[in-house]
This record gives sequence, C-alpha cells and structure tokens, in this order.
Amino acid sequence: MESRHSIFKSFKFAFEGVSVAFAKGRNFKIQLGIGIFAIIFGLILNLSVVELLDITLTIAIVLILELLNTAIESIVDMVSPEIQPKAKIAKDVSAAAVLIASFAAVAVGAFIFLPKVLALLF
Repeated sequence: MESRHSIFKSFKFAFEGVSVAFAKGRNFKIQLGIGIFAIIFGLILNLSVVELLDITLTIAIVLILELLNTAIESIVDMVSPEIQPKAKIAKDVSAAAVLIASFAAVAVGAFIFLPKVLALLF
C-alpha cells in the first residue's frame, strides 16, 4: 500500500503525535522525565556505552508502549464512549503492557545503577 503523503509529512504527523502525547499525557511526561534523568545520571556515573544503550532502549520501550496505550485508549473512547466490559478490557490490558514495561525498566535500572551507586558510597 502506497502512502498518499510525502515522507516529510509522515514525519510531521509522527512529531505531532509525540507533541500531543507530551501535551496531554501526564504519564508520558513523567516517563520521559524519568528517562532523561536516568540518561543524565548514567552519564554522570560514567556508564559504559552498552549500559547507556540498555538504558536508552528500555526507556524507548516504555515510551513506545505508552504511546500505543494512548492510541488504544483514544480509539476505544471514540468507538465506545459508554462503559462496556470489552472496552474496559482493551484499555486495562494496554495499560498493563506499560506497567509491565515500567517494572522491567526499574529492574534494568537497578541492575545497572545500584552497583555503581553502592561502589561510590562504600
């Protein structure tokens, strides 16, 4: 299937999506803020390139899932404005995906940061 839009317009639409998620999504802002903090903290602790890459990819996974969660919730709200059990399942399951990724991100952060921080303290 061929797109009706130029590549530049496609990028513009994608950046508009990120902008909307940032402007209207409290969780996206929180996750992005924590992600930026983690990268800055990693640079301060002089993490290896592989460790920084692991942190960056983990942050990206959480943010991607948050964007997908927002998209799913918007579609569900549009097609089912009234509360329905199946609509609730869709929204809850997409939120659960973000939750699981967030728990995994905390675990990755703990494995990478804790030894470095403990080494500085002791």
